[in-house]
Amino acid sequence: MSMKRVIVTGGAGLIGSNIVRLLNEKGISEILVVDHLGTSSKWKNLRNLEYSDYLEKEEFLEKVQKGKIVKDYTHIFHLGACSSTTETDASYLIRNNFEYTKILAEESLRKKVKFLYASSAATYGDGKFGYDDQSDIHPLKPLNMYGYSKHLFDLYAQRKGFLDKITGVKYFNIFGFGEAHKEDMRSVVLKGYEQILSEGKLKLFKSYRPDYKDGEQKRDFLYVKDAAKISLHLLKKNKFGLYNVGRGVAETWNDLAGALFSALGKPENIEYMEMPETLKAKYQYYTKAETARLLETGYQEGFTDLKTAIADYVSLLRKEEE
Repeated sequence: MSMKRVIVTGGAGLIGSNIVRLLNEKGISEILVVDHLGTSSKWKNLRNLEYSDYLEKEEFLEKVQKGKIVKDYTHIFHLGACSSTTETDASYLIRNNFEYTKILAEESLRKKVKFLYASSAATYGDGKFGYDDQSDIHPLKPLNMYGYSKHLFDLYAQRKGFLDKITGVKYFNIFGFGEAHKEDMRSVVLKGYEQILSEGKLKLFKSYRPDYKDGEQKRDFLYVKDAAKISLHLLKKNKFGLYNVGRGVAETWNDLAGALFSALGKPENIEYMEMPETLKAKYQYYTKAETARLLETGYQEGFTDLKTAIADYVSLLRKEEE
């Protein structure tokens, strides 16, 4: 099935807007963008993008439940969700991240529309059971309710046999242009960019484990342009099941800081600060995607290294300010 008419939920968000941009580059503009713009500034991400229509998520969900809209499309990227890892309203997360995804996935299967949804690396918890997308997901213990809401749908989809027909992507630490609206959930790259320009320094969390020095906690950082390419590849090639979307490289916050100072042409000046008590028990000290399954799908576009990605991101931020 060729990708002709596409729905992108969360289409004004970081990954969603970059997927719409990538679709446009491939000549696809019959796109329904779904989001909840509210009072945020993420509407700015829709500027210079080509799409055929926009719907607020509540109106879209109502149409889906009446069977009126999904049938008119060929592919769905379902990225719309509450993405706050510090959200404590469990009922809200269940409605937005679990129930909403169930309704849309089931309707997509009924109408034979290809469906990709955003899971998260947060489902892996502290990494005790590894970061392998080919392992049993039942033992996983997410550290926060956001991660659990994503894990809950992964389990549901597996139990229902959906994972033989739909695609779930476990995004790792995604950063890039289009995240300015995310407030406290913005990446350290963007927060650091602003801190360095205003204060000449970058603040990072201290470590509270003896096996990690301050700033040496590790993450699998992935540029959003790569996340968009991988997502499009998986849905277009009909690759079903759960897939990690990361580089398969664990780098430290200090590495990220060094790349950011370099991109800005500034001397390194890192300040290590106390971590909020509410975060200490939920903090991931190490993440690294196992990418063998992704590479086996024939994905050959590679990954942007951290220094190059940050330099490109900084250039886009500077251009936006001109």
